[in-house]
Amino acid sequence: MTARTFVALFCFSMLTYGAGFSQDTLNIDLNTFMQKAIQNSGQVDYERQNIALAENRVQQAKAQRFLPNLSFDSQHGLVPGVKSDNPNLEEDEYYLDPNLRNDWSDWAIFTRFQVSAAQPVFTWGAIDKAVEAAKLGAEAAEYGFDAKRAELELRLFDLYFSYVLALEIERLLSEAQDKVNQIERQINNMRKEGNSDLDESEVFKFEIFKSEFEIQKAEVEENMRFVKETWKYVLRNEEGTVFEPSIQFLDPVSSDIEPVDFYQQAAFNNRPELKALATGKEATETYISSLRKQNLPGLYLAGYINFADTPNRPRQSNPFIQNTTNLFTGGFGLTIRQKLNFFGIKADLERSQIELKRADLAQDAAKDGILLEVNNQYRQAAVANVKVEQTDNALVTSKKWLRQEQLDYDFGMGEVKDLIDAMRKELELKLQLKQRIFEYNSSLAKLNKASGIPINMLITN
Repeated sequence: MTARTFVALFCFSMLTYGAGFSQDTLNIDLNTFMQKAIQNSGQVDYERQNIALAENRVQQAKAQRFLPNLSFDSQHGLVPGVKSDNPNLEEDEYYLDPNLRNDWSDWAIFTRFQVSAAQPVFTWGAIDKAVEAAKLGAEAAEYGFDAKRAELELRLFDLYFSYVLALEIERLLSEAQDKVNQIERQINNMRKEGNSDLDESEVFKFEIFKSEFEIQKAEVEENMRFVKETWKYVLRNEEGTVFEPSIQFLDPVSSDIEPVDFYQQAAFNNRPELKALATGKEATETYISSLRKQNLPGLYLAGYINFADTPNRPRQSNPFIQNTTNLFTGGFGLTIRQKLNFFGIKADLERSQIELKRADLAQDAAKDGILLEVNNQYRQAAVANVKVEQTDNALVTSKKWLRQEQLDYDFGMGEVKDLIDAMRKELELKLQLKQRIFEYNSSLAKLNKASGIPINMLITN
């Protein structure tokens, strides 16, 4: 039944959305519907964090260009003074007294801080390569986000046209209700007139049909309520506006099906998954280049400042004698740094080479999978197109049949059975045609998504 099909169409669209309170009604097109739903989607916000993390890694790589090794260290505590029994020594000569000892009766606060820094001067371009690799990683994350967004847009496309389909079915059942009422009035008139041509078995069949029709109406009404609630859930309108689709009639989308090689080539050129893999491979290659350069000797400009102060201890004036509790010193100069953990360096490079090989294999596997996906979606779209055309032809024939049975019945030459059969078939084909148009549009949207073509290009709003 068409009514039961709604549940399968809508269940997958229940993601992470909020509900709203309805007051006014506003018609919106497909693009506006998608924009609002995506803006309110918690899933999109979650996937966008991958981009934020990748951009943060870019900033971390850039931070290595200026004072990557800058540190500050301070120490504080209580320290005893010193005492010398040699009256001939000045305080700054206490280091000459071999019997110098701590004065445990004299305490003071000890304060010390150290500042050290190292600025890269020449690293063979290792830092620039690391920044470039991080930027490529951020670009790959954006392509990955585009792929997730395309999946959500496909679900929203089906959800939008599910509402249109529900509106169409409501109208069809309303028209069918008028015909059911008309036949019921004719049967009642024949009973009142005592018409002998009235076959009671056909009346029973009509009563059964009417009960089945009421069940179908109830299913459609319930599904329409579900659609409306889902739309409110998706759009999260805090102002309480009820949104409805601006498209009121479900027709095949205007786009025609192109040859299959068009979609295959479009997929290889446009699929964000392939772009993400290609960019990720380039990022890995750049990172390997950075690793190799990092393992070469690097030239740095380094400097430090040490300061310590303890009031109850003398400061030594001799530059060759250092009192760690009272000093002020510093220096700067050029330094060469070379990593010597060769086994670790080799392991890092081997791991990166494995990741690069995995990227190659992932690209080949993704191309194979995408090609199969495009071919399958193309097949489904082509079959759906044929179903729409043939169902439309059958509907034209059923309308002629119903018109003929109605005329025969009005002139007293037809039977209720034939009229009911013709009416049932016409209603069945009308519902089937709308369902198949929906499936055709959905299959074209899936084909566009598989080919990396924006879904909103299928329809002109």
